[in-house]
Amino acid sequence: MTDAGLRHGRASLGLSFGVQGVAFALLVTRIPAIQDQYGISDGLLPVFLAAVPILAGVGSVATEKVVARVRPSIVLRWAQPLVLLALLGVGAGREMWHVAVALGVFGLAVGALDASMNMLGVSLQRAYARSIMTGFHAAYSLGGIAGASLAWAGARWELSLLVSYLPVVAVLLPVALIGSRWYTEGKGAEGNGAEGKRPDGTEAGAGSAGGALSFKLLLPLCLIMTFAYIGDSTVSNWSAKYLQDVLGSSEQLATVPYNVYMVTTLLGRAVGDLGVRRFGAVAVVRGGSLLAAGGFAVVAVAPGAWVGMLGFTMLGFGLCVIVPQTFAAAGRMFPGNSDAAVARLNIFNYVGFLVGSPLVGALGDAWSYRGAMLVPMVLVLATLVYARAFGPEPARYGGGHERPRTADVG
Repeated sequence: MTDAGLRHGRASLGLSFGVQGVAFALLVTRIPAIQDQYGISDGLLPVFLAAVPILAGVGSVATEKVVARVRPSIVLRWAQPLVLLALLGVGAGREMWHVAVALGVFGLAVGALDASMNMLGVSLQRAYARSIMTGFHAAYSLGGIAGASLAWAGARWELSLLVSYLPVVAVLLPVALIGSRWYTEGKGAEGNGAEGKRPDGTEAGAGSAGGALSFKLLLPLCLIMTFAYIGDSTVSNWSAKYLQDVLGSSEQLATVPYNVYMVTTLLGRAVGDLGVRRFGAVAVVRGGSLLAAGGFAVVAVAPGAWVGMLGFTMLGFGLCVIVPQTFAAAGRMFPGNSDAAVARLNIFNYVGFLVGSPLVGALGDAWSYRGAMLVPMVLVLATLVYARAFGPEPARYGGGHERPRTADVG
């Protein structure tokens, strides 16, 4: 693979992460409008919301099987347009079954998309022989901010979902298809040629370089992924309510913490790879975990809204590095089986998302919302116990031999 091919592959994959950030934000930030358009009751809404991550987990499992026969880039090339079309379907429907089908397709396609994107990211990082994974997730955060801003504009101007979604899909769909021409998997980066071949002659993800995939070895990373997304879903689902109901802020100010969280997540991920290259993944994840736990502690004891905002800012900087480095660690742990490892690890993204919001809500109602914030704090701190799972450092691949650094690649 030439340096130019790697640069093009990196840019096109970054674009894919960004497009996914836009699409997901447009869906989740317009949930009240979706509920109103289809007349979904408050009792039925949680069923629809839970179905998306559950089906995404199914899509991720299916992707593990599919990439044993076709390249992850092919899965990504067709999953991303399907996500965008499903988003458009959510906006275009009128009957309850319309939104049920559209959200079902969205969930399955998102699972395939998330898994295949991170498979390609792990593969490219291996080809670069240095940390670039956090940068891809920074592109996702940037897309999320753009999508949330577009959703705010649609709500501000009282646009229908279809009118809000159609121009975005009309622009992003051809952009994603064109960008997919340059996807690359960094072939040959594993350095041992032990992989099996797919029917199309390319290397399958389930080779022997990293030995058979062991769920026991992968389990610490699965737990870390779950804990990180419990923390993330706590912020996304409860920050506004917490600031307004517990800390006594205005309704307008209560909308700010999630935006601050998204911006700090972007900033942290923008420099995260530099931190990994300088200090190593283990140190960066430990630092992020301590900062995130400190953020939850500040939120729990905050005397007022502005101190609470400080806590949510700390959370953004702390949590942002954990997820991308967890995917990267899975790739290092199973270098010849990284596709399967990433697909299985990706399932716990959705487990954390499903568990986090109901857990905090139940504890808040039964105990107190201040006390509920201590639970994700403890779970994030548990990451420190498993921090060694993030070694060896990114410069080491395949049998412990250090690859030369490709510093001339962009």
